[in-house]
Amino acid sequence: MTTTEWITDIALVLIVFRQLREGRLDLTAFLVPLGIVAFVAHTYLDSVPTAGNDLVLIGALMGVGAALGIAGGVYTRIRVAGEHLLIKAGAVSAILWVLGMGARMGFQFWVSHGGADNVARFSIAHQITSDQAWVAAFVLMALTEVVTRLAAIFVRSRMVNGRQARTTAAMHSAPSLDRSA
Repeated sequence: MTTTEWITDIALVLIVFRQLREGRLDLTAFLVPLGIVAFVAHTYLDSVPTAGNDLVLIGALMGVGAALGIAGGVYTRIRVAGEHLLIKAGAVSAILWVLGMGARMGFQFWVSHGGADNVARFSIAHQITSDQAWVAAFVLMALTEVVTRLAAIFVRSRMVNGRQARTTAAMHSAPSLDRSA
């Protein structure tokens, strides 16, 4: 693993730790993780192989990423404080995030430290045609996890905001009885 790969992987893992402390849900909360995975995709995703069972591998890992991302988004607390939305990753969300991002980092480490022969045998047995299929699968898994987590948080934030707006409107439009006459 190169220094850039270590830095990128650690940055992706640390994103959720930033959210363990409650903070404002703003554009930065969406753009930072998207920027990091866009950088990873641009750097490592040369192509998406389609031969053999490459797409099965890619689809399976993207499915895992989607499940982790949605669950992580669901287990992230969103609340209204004044005019702002606040976000805080819960323990489950943090564990799922580290599990998904850590699995990718662990796989890279294992392959570069003795696991390459096992991956090659598995690839041959399951008709996975190249190492680029593995790269694409893990990069797209990370991208899918980030996008689905952010999508779940965005949808939930709109629901919380909508509920708050309805509650506020109901409180201000409630009829009052004026008996001062």
